[in-house]
Amino acid sequence: MGMDSWPSPPLPALPAPTSPEPLKLFDSASQQLRVAGPQLPDPDNPARMYVCGITPYDAAHLGHIATYLTFDLVQRYWRDAGHTVRYVQNVTDIDDPLLKRANRDNEDWAQLAHRETRRFAADMAALSVIPPESYIGVVESMSDVVETVDKLLADGAAYRVPDGTNDIYFDLASAPDFGYESGLDETQMLALFTERGGDPNRDGKRGPLDPLLWRGARVGEPSWPSPMGPGRPGWHIECSVIAVKHLGMQIHVQGGGEDLLFPHHEMSAAHAEVAADAAPFARTYVHAGLVGWEGEKMSKSKGNLVFASRLISDGNDPSAVRLALFGRHYRGYREWESKDLALAEQRLNRWRAAAASPAVDSVAVAPLLAELRSRLADDLDTPGALRAVDLWADAVMVALIPGDTSEPQPSMVAASAIDALLGVR
Repeated sequence: MGMDSWPSPPLPALPAPTSPEPLKLFDSASQQLRVAGPQLPDPDNPARMYVCGITPYDAAHLGHIATYLTFDLVQRYWRDAGHTVRYVQNVTDIDDPLLKRANRDNEDWAQLAHRETRRFAADMAALSVIPPESYIGVVESMSDVVETVDKLLADGAAYRVPDGTNDIYFDLASAPDFGYESGLDETQMLALFTERGGDPNRDGKRGPLDPLLWRGARVGEPSWPSPMGPGRPGWHIECSVIAVKHLGMQIHVQGGGEDLLFPHHEMSAAHAEVAADAAPFARTYVHAGLVGWEGEKMSKSKGNLVFASRLISDGNDPSAVRLALFGRHYRGYREWESKDLALAEQRLNRWRAAAASPAVDSVAVAPLLAELRSRLADDLDTPGALRAVDLWADAVMVALIPGDTSEPQPSMVAASAIDALLGVR
């Protein structure tokens, strides 16, 4: 459905958990751990997750990669627990940054979007990320976006600014619960809105935080026909429409980096809830921490990006990249240092040596599998999961723990568990 994504990595089959622990993730809205996903596996009640995708105007950096690896672990845990998973990710293949880059480089914006989307897919495939079930571009969703904006306008939840541009804004007064997801006060909201592309001081807006829904056609910009007049969508409405169309309301997890919490995820939820006259948009709002380099947030504007594609093309093992990012908890700020990758390579080599050791069958595997599952169920505790594998590898290398001689412990089980749950081979 939608765009071609990337091939799925092979997922080894593991012994089914006798009583799988429910996955608990930290919910930004309630500021507490919440069960994420259905209580029990049921094909008629799949685990539903939406993660905001890239705006394809440059290569994916490690901040992006860390976020997509986080939600890859969610999908891996759900699948291991027996859930059917419906995972949707979008591609913002029309937006201001994309047009700006295309104009700067004198390149067709659609060709730029296609090339960078393909590069991102190659990164995801190399890093053994399970692809979304539906990978949906904004351009291909335009008719659905138009329908929703037209409905919001007809319902009085949106309005045109009276300056002849035909720009349409969402009226936040129609969303009385606005702010519940981020918990920010108005001063904080205004600061972030301004910093992250908002226009609080635009004349004609009813409220300074009201977000753009539809940008009327401008000379030199792509536009699409609509009952409201030709134009293109604002950023936040795109994710609302794609998520609700393909997953419905009250999805189990809405995910992304913490810099999307406000305004993007807050606005998207408000759009969805007002358009559907139902709430909440998501049961759990999950946000990954940012990745820094030498004490600063990694961002295009700072010019301090570490690109996944460069790391891989330079010969670094993709499993080591995963391990380097899993060494710190997903919700915390993660400082990327060159030594992280070297240490991850050492760890990976030790794990592989243990899996290939003649002593591997002397070490019971069931405790490792149980601990991996338990650590991931506890808000994706990857540092704890990695320590569990370290202890197993240590035991194999010195053969200190006697195995259960009543049942053979094939070496493949440990390697399969590490692969299936952590995506590390």
